[in-house]
Amino acid sequence: MENIKLFDSELRLMEIIWAQAPISAKDVSSIAAEKFGWNKNTTYTVIKKLINKEAVERSEPGFICTPLITKEKVQLQETKTLIDKVYNGSVKLLFSTFLKSEKLSVQELDEIRRIIDSQK
Repeated sequence: MENIKLFDSELRLMEIIWAQAPISAKDVSSIAAEKFGWNKNTTYTVIKKLINKEAVERSEPGFICTPLITKEKVQLQETKTLIDKVYNGSVKLLFSTFLKSEKLSVQELDEIRRIIDSQK
């Protein structure tokens, strides 16, 4: 699958779709209205963009939305884009910057060590 660039509004709807899939566009619209104050037209426009990007599949009856891309895949793509854009592709620079600016608990540091050690 090719990388799919999702914009903030698209990611917001994908969160709903991932959590509830398969879900009707009508239900997505109701949730978006409640959570974001969006009207039906806005929601349907964004859903159609997601369909055109092949991030969501539409099936009938009932305009049912099913994700075609996983949340994990999008997270990985967004992380790689951030690292390339802000840290010149350097994961080391990302971590060193983050660790200098954040106060992590001993438990969080131990978990990070376990994750790193599992990659050896």
